[in-house]
Amino acid sequence: MITVLLVLHFFVAAALIGVVLLQRSEGGGLGIGSSQGMGSFMSGRGTANLLTRATGVLAAIFMALALALGLMNQGTGRQRSIFDAPPPSAAPGAAPGGAPAAGGTPAAPSLPALPPAPSVPNN
Repeated sequence: MITVLLVLHFFVAAALIGVVLLQRSEGGGLGIGSSQGMGSFMSGRGTANLLTRATGVLAAIFMALALALGLMNQGTGRQRSIFDAPPPSAAPGAAPGGAPAAGGTPAAPSLPALPPAPSVPNN
């Protein structure tokens, strides 16, 4: 359910961005050049009203989805990052945090063996 809401939230955000970018800052609406912008489909004022209403509706849907997603994720106790998890212990007797266990020393990490160096003839 959360995945469906996230995808819907993404599409609403993209539509909201598109509608806002179509508007002119002076309130002319669909800044395509003249008042006959969409092939005289609507007047300049009607286009501005349509885009303003669409912006308001999309913003309301965006906020409602954001609140719903926030409330749905409120009680989840899942770890979201590897940084939230405790570090793995180095050895079975080692204490967490790299501190040595009682009476012991921390185990040194083992390094892989290096291949032998090639021999160079002396001249």
